[in-house]
Amino acid sequence: MRRKNIKDAATKVNKSKYIISPTEKIDFKALFNNDNPNHLEIGMGKGRFIINMAKNNPNINFIGLEKYSSVILQATKKLDDLELIPNLKLINMDATNLKDVFSDKSIDLIYLNFSDPWPKKRQAKRRLTHENYLKIYDDLLKDKGEIYFKTDNRGLFEFSLESITNYGFKIKNVCLDLHNSELDFINLETEFEEKYGANSPIYRLEAYRWN
Repeated sequence: MRRKNIKDAATKVNKSKYIISPTEKIDFKALFNNDNPNHLEIGMGKGRFIINMAKNNPNINFIGLEKYSSVILQATKKLDDLELIPNLKLINMDATNLKDVFSDKSIDLIYLNFSDPWPKKRQAKRRLTHENYLKIYDDLLKDKGEIYFKTDNRGLFEFSLESITNYGFKIKNVCLDLHNSELDFINLETEFEEKYGANSPIYRLEAYRWN
């Protein structure tokens, strides 16, 4: 999807009270002043999903990560119109730098919503479910940590099923058509899902390492 470039987006983003720019690994207890579970969305886009998750789950700490300044700026604009959400912070950063700002065993749940499919074979290592990223997630997740993955791209879903399984994660709650599923959970939509979700099936799975 083409992204609109916004002049001085990075400067505008950094003015938001929700944006943090860690120079060392995050101390969640100091950041949120609690010992609540910590959830991370990688590739949060314009923020609809993580904003609503944070509003609906005040006893969970949420961090949204997005590498494109012009995109995360849209999230900060949404937040300007809302009451303060104390359990939410955002980071304007590429996922390749996750280990620089998050300590091992610090995350309870990772969300991957409609990640870039990088469809060409030579682009496989850029996919957020490639084994290189899975190794990072495995380090960051707590002992009972999980990954929730959602996409409308069948090719990416098939790749992810194989990659995640081969790495050693276990898989549960696989769904091949989320919007027509009988799985018993509340699905909070992203902007992308609301706009394009009716055009093709939404695929979803949950991955974990514990027994």
